[in-house]
Formats: sequence, structure tokens, C-alpha cells
Amino acid sequence: MNKIEKQCEVCGKLFSPKTVDSVYCSKKCSDAAYRQKKALQKKEEQLQAVADRVTTDRSYISVPEAFVLFGIAKSTLYRLIRQEKIPAINLGTRLVRIDRAAIEQMFPIRQTTPVTKEKQTPKLYSLEPNDCYTIGEIAKKFGISDSSVYKHIRKFSIPTRQIGKYVYAPKSEIDNIYNRNTI
Repeated sequence: MNKIEKQCEVCGKLFSPKTVDSVYCSKKCSDAAYRQKKALQKKEEQLQAVADRVTTDRSYISVPEAFVLFGIAKSTLYRLIRQEKIPAINLGTRLVRIDRAAIEQMFPIRQTTPVTKEKQTPKLYSLEPNDCYTIGEIAKKFGISDSSVYKHIRKFSIPTRQIGKYVYAPKSEIDNIYNRNTI
């Protein structure tokens, strides 16, 4: 049986996964990835809150608001203000206001549309025994346990057919799952 080697998504080390689903080499890397994901979500929520606060009728906006709306780094905005390429007013410490019309001419507004998944058309499969693998054949061919095969069949909603004591799954779908390492 060949051992599968994967590369950890956090630290980059090669490791032998305990399950086919494993993408992290240890609990430490798994926890680090979880914290990164949560921090990114929190940052996106904060940026969206700032963007929602800015009304379209305001002619002057703050630097953080410009950063959120246009996706321009704060250092770039301050540099453009120093070079007098963008008109701005300094009302005091941390109270720089930028002319919104001038920025809109230079940079397009960043679009933050939510990503929607397109509805997939149902696939048609041939569930005849000659077009399918049995669960035992899948386990033997790819070197995994029967329970892992059943788990992946459920996870990817692969249709099955039972004839007698054998459960059949389409060869095309099984090959796609295990050969592309999409698990």
C-alpha cells in the first residue's frame, strides 16, 4: 500500500495524513488556520460596517473610509495628499478629509458583491455494474478503508446502487474524487 504524502497548508511540512480529508499536519496547525480564518472574517465584517456607514451624498470622506470604499492603501492616500494630487482638508489630528469626487475620478469604487453559487444541473450517471466500482474495489484501489469510502460518497453526494450484498458507485465520480485530491 502506498502512503500518501500531503503538504500542510499552514507550515508547509510534508506529512502522512490520518484521513484523506486531512490538510494540516497537527492540531497546532489546525488551530492556527482556524484563528486566521476567524480573524479574516472579523476584519471583513469591520470593513463592511465602515462601508455601510458612508453615505453617497457626503462630498468629503475620511482616509479609512476611502481605504474601504476604493481599496487604496492608506499610505498611498497620504502620499497623494502630500503630492497635492488629491484635494484634502486637515481638520486636526486624525481628521483628514479627502474630496470624494477627486478620488472617484482616479480610482473606481471597489465592488463588494457577495459570491453566489450557481445552481448546478443534475448529472446523469450509469449505475450499471460494469460502469461502477464496488465499495471494496474503491477501498483496495485507493488504499483507504470502507468507512472512508462511505464518508466521501456521502460528502460529495455520489449516487449509489445496491445489488444483492454489493454497493456500486459510478467510476467517473470516484476517479474524479480520488485522482484530483479534492478531498
